[in-house]
Amino acid sequence: MSQEPVLYERDEEVCIITLNRPGKRNAIDGPTGILLREAFTAFEEDEHLRVAVLTGAGRHFCSGADLTSIGHPERGPEVESSGNGPGPLGPTRMVFSKPTIAAVAGYAVAGGLELSLMCDLRIAEETAIFGVFCRRWGVPLIDGGTVRLPRIIGQGRALDMILTGRAVEAAEALQMGLVNRVEAVGQALRVAVRLAHQIASFPQACMKADRGSVYAQWDYELAEALRREGAAGYPVIEQESLTGASRFAQGVGRHGSFDK
Repeated sequence: MSQEPVLYERDEEVCIITLNRPGKRNAIDGPTGILLREAFTAFEEDEHLRVAVLTGAGRHFCSGADLTSIGHPERGPEVESSGNGPGPLGPTRMVFSKPTIAAVAGYAVAGGLELSLMCDLRIAEETAIFGVFCRRWGVPLIDGGTVRLPRIIGQGRALDMILTGRAVEAAEALQMGLVNRVEAVGQALRVAVRLAHQIASFPQACMKADRGSVYAQWDYELAEALRREGAAGYPVIEQESLTGASRFAQGVGRHGSFDK
């Protein structure tokens, strides 16, 4: 495998972004964070790519920030006081217009947890471990953890993880909604890529409109959120829905089939 700390692979309409520092449990220093952000920027700007999968090389997803780089003039992460700059781990303050999936093996802790939360879906292996392990070192969650975690699993469960820093195994993570699927050891990436291709095969305008509404609705009262959902979905009806309805009338995609 290449010695580059971040690998970028295209697989038709899916890209696979791999943290490649297995000797450091894929911990992220400043240069790695920049490369990771550049990889996600390339995905976001490529109109031919529809879904991204984020994973880690070796036995772990990501153990967070490389604490040996903190304070180092060249290897340290990008941190500034206003919060307007990029997240220290690279892409964590980006807002994507297309789906992203995390394929999690081993540790997804501290900033690694935050990276997994950045993605729309999390596919975890049965031995995966999640946790705010940075609690013990006095390192704050500034890569989205205090925002995304309560939105995904609820405030009470999020505070349990954030205040205690305890380890959460895959089975519990599934039960609380932190992960979407649990797979056998060695299978998370394969399942995530298969799922990415399935999502990429759907009519994209409709899927992206629905996805965008899910994220946007947090900012509005119920009535306004419902209005915006309708307004965003209206152009899709002529663009994709009429064709889809015609295909359904011809017997395509019935009885739970997702075939085109």
